Amino acid sequence: MTAIERSRTVAVVGTGTMGQGIAQVALAAGHPVRLYDAVPGRAQEAAETVAARLARLVEKGRLDRAEADGALARLHPAADVAELSDAALVVEAIVERLPVKQELFRALEETVADDCLLATNTSSLSVTAIAGALKNPGRFVGLHFFNPAPLLPLVEVVSGFATDETAATRAYETAAAWGKTPVRCADTPGFIVNRIARPFYAEAFAVYEERGADPATIDAVLRECGGFRMGPFELTDLIGQDVNEAVTRSVWDAFFQSPKFVPSLAQRRLVESGRLGRKSGHGWFPYAEGAPKPVPHTAPPEDAPEAVTVVGDLGPAAELGAMMEEAGIAVKSVESGGPYIALPGEGQLVPADGATSVEYDDVVYFDLALDYRGATRIALSVSADTSEQALREATGLFQKLGKDVSVIGDVPGMIVARTVAMLVDLAADAVAKGVATPEDIDTAMRLGVNYPLGPVEWGRRLGQDWAFELLRVLHERCPTGRYAPSLALYRQSYASSASEEAAS
Repeated sequence: MTAIERSRTVAVVGTGTMGQGIAQVALAAGHPVRLYDAVPGRAQEAAETVAARLARLVEKGRLDRAEADGALARLHPAADVAELSDAALVVEAIVERLPVKQELFRALEETVADDCLLATNTSSLSVTAIAGALKNPGRFVGLHFFNPAPLLPLVEVVSGFATDETAATRAYETAAAWGKTPVRCADTPGFIVNRIARPFYAEAFAVYEERGADPATIDAVLRECGGFRMGPFELTDLIGQDVNEAVTRSVWDAFFQSPKFVPSLAQRRLVESGRLGRKSGHGWFPYAEGAPKPVPHTAPPEDAPEAVTVVGDLGPAAELGAMMEEAGIAVKSVESGGPYIALPGEGQLVPADGATSVEYDDVVYFDLALDYRGATRIALSVSADTSEQALREATGLFQKLGKDVSVIGDVPGMIVARTVAMLVDLAADAVAKGVATPEDIDTAMRLGVNYPLGPVEWGRRLGQDWAFELLRVLHERCPTGRYAPSLALYRQSYASSASEEAAS
């Protein structure tokens, strides 16, 4: 065990919300803590704020009074960097400006002992670049906490290009000793969470820009069908549109403006207009007192077909066959062809595959669900050429299965399917490039942004070919490079196909 001993001092530089939270975490773990801020008086104010937080925890019965008093006795505001000389770990949480951080760590390097671990809580800057100003960059590491730090368990432990393995291991084990769930990753733009999470926002915004559906409907589909805790429109309103867009632009620029990470023009206009979300009273949705709550499009009731034919293997939607029978719909199965559900009026109900309804005669596309039994909403996509009968029958079928139905425009890849395919692709690419292990990626995405499944596990459940094939078809219709499957996904698909051929 190489975690920093509890008797050793932890210093936190920067006394904003994140700095205060990290200090509280270190105090709870039993360390003496020194708080420092370059602005005179801020460290004392932050110490008083932390003390007030501990007092509230005592009032709520979540912290023992003796423990709170002990923590307060170990908390010391510092007026000068020189007072941090006895620290075994310094965590920086100051403004996200590279020169300012480099200047701070140069000063710290001249102050602390040689065995002191230096860490940055940056979420957007390169750990390698910050460490580039140091004489000994080997002891420098990223410790990226998530806000609020006392409550959220995830910590990304980021190794810069020159970080020593012993330093990364010590940081990892210290975070674990503090009761956190650390994951290790290489120094890549956005680290794990902010790199891989981009499609969750980007694909929703793209569907909106393509006039496929309104924000409330897209949010509802991703929540009630995809299993995500919040939709991207409501979530970015909570985060702040300016904050979310800044992260997107930072990752995009760091990847040399790769089309995989291109920002949203619609979000840019929102930021330019000052509609930043809850904090400004208006974002994608209004938040003034008395403002109407967002309402998704929900289709009116329709009659369900009495009988259908399932053609081919529906893949992730295979359970629909049993669900339809349980609901009293007669189901005939045909093994060859498809995959689709043949409706009585000769329309076809097809799982999202990256293509569009307008390309076929009388096709209604339906979206991917995390769990078709548990889903309470499904999205259907149609073109202007789709018959009203096919849409009515498809709507009635899913309503018979207990689902609300949202009818959207003719969007290739639909909503949940294209979002999940992109998440799976970025995760596979990150694993292949050594950013992090599959296990750490899945842990980070579940704990950091509350995804219902880690993207690596999601890809396994859907099948090795599923995301590759959907993105390949989607790329043919939108050939900007954004949807081109990664080499990693191609290799997975090729290996899977080769294995199936060998077994046959």
